[in-house]
Order: sequence, then C-alpha cells, then structure tokens
Amino acid sequence: MTVEGQYVLLGMENPLLDISAHVKPELLQKYNLKANDAILAAEEHKPLYDELLKDYKVDYVAGGAAQNTLRGAQWLLPQNSTVYIGCVGKDANAETLREAAAKDGLRTEYLVDESTPTGLCAVLITDENRSMVTDLQAANNYKEEHLQTPEIWNLVENAKFFYVGGFFLTVSPPSAMRVAKHAAETKKTFAINLSAPFISQFFTKPLDELLPYVDLVFGNEAEADAYATAHNWNTTDVSEIALKIAALPKVNTSRPRMVIFTQGSEKTIVAKEGVVTEFPIIKIDHSKIVDTNGAGDAFTGGFLSQYVQGKPIDTCVHAGHYVAHVVIQRTGPTYPKEPHQFKA
Repeated sequence: MTVEGQYVLLGMENPLLDISAHVKPELLQKYNLKANDAILAAEEHKPLYDELLKDYKVDYVAGGAAQNTLRGAQWLLPQNSTVYIGCVGKDANAETLREAAAKDGLRTEYLVDESTPTGLCAVLITDENRSMVTDLQAANNYKEEHLQTPEIWNLVENAKFFYVGGFFLTVSPPSAMRVAKHAAETKKTFAINLSAPFISQFFTKPLDELLPYVDLVFGNEAEADAYATAHNWNTTDVSEIALKIAALPKVNTSRPRMVIFTQGSEKTIVAKEGVVTEFPIIKIDHSKIVDTNGAGDAFTGGFLSQYVQGKPIDTCVHAGHYVAHVVIQRTGPTYPKEPHQFKA
C-alpha cells in the first residue's frame, strides 16, 4: 500500500549487488584483470565472486546505476520518497541487496527470477584503482508482466516522477515505454539517463522510440557525443547536442524537454527552450578524490531530489554537484549514514 505523498519518485533498471574489497594485485593477475577497468564477466571470471567472499573483507552496496541514483535522491528527501523496480534471483544475494537498499531508505520491489542468480559486480580495489567485473544474471530478465501486477502498477499510479536508466533499454524496452506513456497521459515527469555510449550506438531504436515521452535527459559528454554520432549530427559541441536533443519532438507538450549533461571537472550544461546555462562544479583537491565511480549517478540523484520538490533548476544542479562531491570522497557509490548538509 502507498500513502499520498509517499514514493513520489519511482525508478527502474538493473539491480546489482556490488561486492567491494581491497585486494592483492595477485588476484587481478589470476583473473587477467586490469587495475582500472570495467568489464562483463566471462566464464573465466565466474569463480572470482566466491573467492572474494572467502578471502577478503567485503562491503556490500546496492548497485546498478539507477538504484545508485535513487539512493542518492533518498538521502536528500523525506523518508519513503523513493521506490525501485528491477529483477533479482531467489538467493542470499538478493536478500543482501534488499537489506543494503533498505539501509539507505530505498524501497525495492523486485521481480524474482527463481531460475537465475542475482546480478553481481565485483569491485576490486588496489591503491586508487578500481577494477569492476559485472555478471548481470537475473538483472537481464525483467518482464513487463511484473509491472502490470496490481501492487506494482499501484506504485506507478501513485508516483509523480519516473527515472529509467538507459541500461534498462537492453532488458525491457516495453516496460520503459509503458511507464513513459502513463507519464505523458497523466502529465507526470519521465526522466532517463543515456547511461553509456553503447546505448546510443547499439540500442538507438528503443532509445529513439522512448525519447518523445521524455521530459528530462541526463548524461555526460561522452554519451552526448555518442548520441550525436549515432544520429549523424556532425558535431561534438556538447551544448549544441544538448539543444538538439531538447528540441526533438515531444508527446507531452505541457512542459519543454530539459537536457542535463555533466562533464567531469568541467561545467555542467543545462539546455531548455533554446537556451544553454552552464553551472560550475564544486572544486575539490585531487588528493581528496577517493573514487569517481558512481559520480554521475550521484549527481542525478541530487538533482532529482530537488526537482521532485519543485525547486528551481539552479538548486537542482547545486544539489547534484553536492551529492557527487560527497560520493567521490568515498569508496564506491555509497552515501553517508549521517544527515546531509545540503542547503538550497
């Protein structure tokens, strides 16, 4: 059951249990891994996860990009503001994933695939480097039927804002489209993230079919470039790309589309109604940066936390920069247990 005013922000994507540990370089060598990389697990990497649990002290983080974003949003929002949907297995890792998300205040409503294990991401830390090995497993098996069940669709109807990570377009485009059409029909806000260059490059069709229903587009400079290349725009200018995406046809014409592109240490770009506004990030000494993994997810979470409360766009961007600034000073995409210090 939901209460009016609760679970206003609903997210969907691929839930992964991140298993993070400081490891010996020999472990990387054993599995032919680079010190600073991110790959999908091949057969040779399958034993890595059990070995990590057996030989090292590990931290569990409720991972997956959109789940990271919703945890970040929840940190700045009142209790019971966020709910997340995806697919997990029926195993101990799924329980760990539920518990990890719950500690951050995020409600999870997972589809359970009894035939496939919960997706995992091994995060192997050596010095300042992070080597990530992802095995999607059950996360790859979300079905639209789960979304259509009365309990889950009630959450959709109760929510006022939706966030779908681009990685979800590799899994269940019909599910994303069902929620997007509901948002357009009810004048609610639907947001996506371009997530990675390969989404624009290789999942162009489902992305293009979804975009007319999208109110907010998040991404970074590499993802902007990939989108422009996939559509033969012949430009690498991030501001120009943002303006062109913002101007694409839109079903719900009651509000203009807004495009938000982060650029690492450079200014964040916001494009809306033919105008680009630039926002400087919060400067940080390089020595204080622990891990930039999940910084983009954190920015989006901070932004959405203010957007769903009707705050001005500059406040939304400032909140995004604040949460990203905090996260890059921590190991992995994790959020403090202490209350936030953000001031609008």
